Amino acid sequence: MKKVIKLRFLVVGLFFGLNLPVALSQTGLKIVEKNVSFGMHTVQNRMIEAVIVHSVYNKSCGDKYDIGLIIKQFSRYHVSSHYIIGRDGTIYQLVKEKNISYQAGHSQLPDGRTAVNSCSIGIELVTTNDSLDSPTEKQIRSLVALVKDIKTRYKIKYVLRHSDIAPGRKTDPWNMNWEDFIRKIEN
Repeated sequence: MKKVIKLRFLVVGLFFGLNLPVALSQTGLKIVEKNVSFGMHTVQNRMIEAVIVHSVYNKSCGDKYDIGLIIKQFSRYHVSSHYIIGRDGTIYQLVKEKNISYQAGHSQLPDGRTAVNSCSIGIELVTTNDSLDSPTEKQIRSLVALVKDIKTRYKIKYVLRHSDIAPGRKTDPWNMNWEDFIRKIEN
């Protein structure tokens, strides 16, 4: 019994020592909180009707898949996203869903609305636009689980690619089998 208790304290100590607070969604999805204070603003009430899927990688020196460097890059451009999914499938929350993240830029929903940031949740997949690179299976599984989780909380009218809302300006998410992803979130 003492070994079990010591192990629990060790795990808790290591967990909090790494400074990675973890939240569980309503459906039990594990999400690592890395809240940012840039590229977003807080609001009291907003109607969330869309999920926008993006791709991102670190374009500066260093590891192109490094979450910390990607977040630094976001801070330089004063943008953010609600979530970012690492190569290993870890889901990081940068902005609370109730708040607006600056992730859509100049864009338009299929119904003509242009204030996309105000009614959407943005999710970034860490991958490059290199034709030999694509989201990992772990990322796709996490993305499917996250979108399904979001759909339990909001009446989502659209699940779209960044390129769907900003054609000619954006091409992401890159190298992703979109049709297969849509089938998975509808099941």
